[in-house]
Amino acid sequence: MRAIAALAALLASQACLAAATPAATPATAPGSLGGQLAQMVFGLLLVVGLIFFLAWLLRRMQSTAVKGGQVIEIVGSRAIGPRDRLLLVQVGKEQILIGHTPGSIEALHVLAEPVEVPESARQATPEFAQRLMELMGKDPKDKK
Repeated sequence: MRAIAALAALLASQACLAAATPAATPATAPGSLGGQLAQMVFGLLLVVGLIFFLAWLLRRMQSTAVKGGQVIEIVGSRAIGPRDRLLLVQVGKEQILIGHTPGSIEALHVLAEPVEVPESARQATPEFAQRLMELMGKDPKDKK
């Protein structure tokens, strides 16, 4: 009986000793602050890089899907006021003249014969970019 009591006392003292001494972990080591900071910066850069990669991939996938499936095309547009414009839209083989204002979009006329617009007359650059080039005194057709 005494042997069992002595063994139990020895095991209890070992358990108390193990609980009293803190285990040395990398998180509580005094020199690990730099390591934690480096790990955090690396993780942040990895997440930001992943976000940029997914955005690039999404843009690539959307641009390839749009190229083959264009059904509606803006053939021409003309500003008739600060916020009003006329748009010539082609849907299949039919062309529609549309009036666009901030409050509404209305079909003004469906053309009986489609207007043939040469590729050189079609607006390749957005209107804002074209207007900016004009204000800067540069001709968008002169690419030197």
